Order: sequence, then structure tokens, then C-alpha cells
Amino acid sequence: MKKIILDFESKSVNFKELIQEAFNKNILNFLVSQETVKEFEKIERVILYSKDPNISSKYIVYDDKKKFEENLADEMFTNKNPGFFIELKSKEDEREIIELSKTGYFDFIIISAKDWKIIPFENLIAEMHSNDTDLIALVDSIKEAEIMLKILEVGVDGVLIKPKEISDIFELKKLIQTEIHIDLTKAKITNIQNIPEAERVCVDSTSLLNFGEGFLVGSTAKGFCLIHSETFDTEFVSSRPFRVNAGDISSYILVPDKDPKNIYRTNYLSELKGGKKVLAVSYKGETRVVSVGRVKIETRPMIRFELEVLRGNKKTPMSCICQNAETVRLIGVDGKAKSVVDVKVGDEVLVHIGPGATHFGTAIKEIIIEK
Repeated sequence: MKKIILDFESKSVNFKELIQEAFNKNILNFLVSQETVKEFEKIERVILYSKDPNISSKYIVYDDKKKFEENLADEMFTNKNPGFFIELKSKEDEREIIELSKTGYFDFIIISAKDWKIIPFENLIAEMHSNDTDLIALVDSIKEAEIMLKILEVGVDGVLIKPKEISDIFELKKLIQTEIHIDLTKAKITNIQNIPEAERVCVDSTSLLNFGEGFLVGSTAKGFCLIHSETFDTEFVSSRPFRVNAGDISSYILVPDKDPKNIYRTNYLSELKGGKKVLAVSYKGETRVVSVGRVKIETRPMIRFELEVLRGNKKTPMSCICQNAETVRLIGVDGKAKSVVDVKVGDEVLVHIGPGATHFGTAIKEIIIEK
């Protein structure tokens, strides 16, 4: 789990509200000072960090190697886990950080980099990812926190940030949440209908999509078919591993929800544009959030699939419209992609059963007839 340390060394106007929201989101690592530590003294769950040795904290943060060395034999400090704070301004600082991480003395190193950020942190992640010293980045914003937590895919081990608004706590929690799992089940193709032409939407993500991965798309909120990404090379067309030829403009697609209580919400394919985010889903139900780089809408011949999920005595009908082309693929129950031109009535493919009723993309408890 990535670590979020909130800088509560000083009190802001909304200080107490920020603390309460941090508790609500189970973010419990706080950097404190003499001014603020009393707010946390009677709370057992919190994990305190401090630069002040006189504060009863679990972690003490040094910024001077000589002071640390002087305190090594002092009983006052032996019950505290040491960390180190350093400003990264040069290549020499980078080398010093790596050497400090190799000593085995420090549980973590907090790094402030005001000028060069990305490249130095890439170097540090590459050097430090296999040792026991956590790499913590001091960041100024949620956007910077997101970048740091994802650099080189591995990312830093955590970030230190001073929250300004309640929404900052919410956004930080989203950054470290474990990816959600979506239940997939098999559905049988019951009918196939050709549509001479319709507006088709290709969704080009800014991420490389894997074999067995795609987007969940459906004509109704009752259910969504897993449409495979164009990761395959063919005799006539090169692969487009960032693309999902998703369906017609009226179809729903699953996107991440801002409310952590909901697994997802829906957008119409016609609503997508560059900068939006969608859920990429594997045939195992594993999900990740990817950004949309571009959307292409063109008129193409389409094909409509009617499907049915049978659970006990209950039948759930659903439908999905795809471009009628060899490069568009559904995913079978074996996890393998199958071109829509080869799909036949009676075949079984992977789908997700939806909420059945949505209002502006959010699931609601209401009777809605979709057919």
C-alpha cells in the first residue's frame, strides 16, 4: 500500500475538518509539530512523524547526518524509527540519497525536488525499489502526487503533502485505493442483426492495453459486453494496442465514479473526448483507470448482438452494437478474443450484469424499461 503522510505541522482555518476527513478516509500518517501534536495525543490509531525529538512520535525526521550520528547511542532516540529529509538540487544530492538508503539506518527518506523532478525520481526509484528504505516525495498538489505515485509504473513509496481543502483528502484516497474488481459472467448470443450503417466510436487510450483486456460496453444498463482492444496484428491491419473499437454512439461505457461508494458509473460513448477517463477491464475482471487520448467517430456498417444471461430461473437480456469488421472482437469464456464476424448464435462471451437503471450515468433504484 502506498503511503500518504499529511503535513499537519501548522494549523489552517479548516484544520479540524481536515483531520476528521483524514480519519474518515483512514489516512492516519501525520507530520506534526509542538503546535499541533496535542490534537492527536489521545488518538491511538494515528502514526505520528516529527522533526522535533521532544515530541512523542513513532518516527523522527532528521535533516542533518551529524545530529543523527550523535543520537545513535542515545536512549531517547533508540525507540523512534528514523527517517531523513533532504532537498534534491543536484546529481550529487541524488547520489547521497542512494547512499543513505543503502546504510540500512533509515526507514524512509523524504525528498523535496523543486526544479528537476521526474528524471531524478526515476533514477531513485530504479536504485531504491528493491531495498527497505521507503522513498517519500514532498509534493505540492494532487496532480503532482499522482505523477509521483506512478513514475516508472512502480512509483514512489509515498508522498508528503499539506492538504488545503477537504476534497484533497478525498482525491488522495483515490490515488492509493486498490483497483476494483468487476464480476464477469457468461452470456449466450441469442440473435444477430446487421445494421447497414451507424456512427461508430473508436476510443484511443493513452495507455497500452493488454491481450485479454478491453472496455465494457452495452446498449442498455442491464449489461455490458467486454470488447477487446486492437492488440492483434493481422495480414491487412497493424495492431493498435491503445484502441478499443467500442460501439455505436448511443452505447454505454463504464467509467470510474468520483464517489468511492460506487464501483463505476456510465457515460455514453458520444460523451467521451480526450482527457476523460474510462475503465479498462481484463477477462479476469481486473480493472484499471486509463485516460482517453482521442475519440474517432465515423459512419460504418454495424452488427447488433442480443444476449442472455441465465442465473437459475432468471433470464437477463442485454444487447451490444459493434462495427461489423474483423478487427472488432468479443471475449469468450476462455478469455480468448473472437472476431465479431465469426460469432454465431449460441456462442458464449464474457459480460458484466449492470445495475439496470441509471440516471445521468449513476445507478439508481428505479424501475426503467430498456429494450
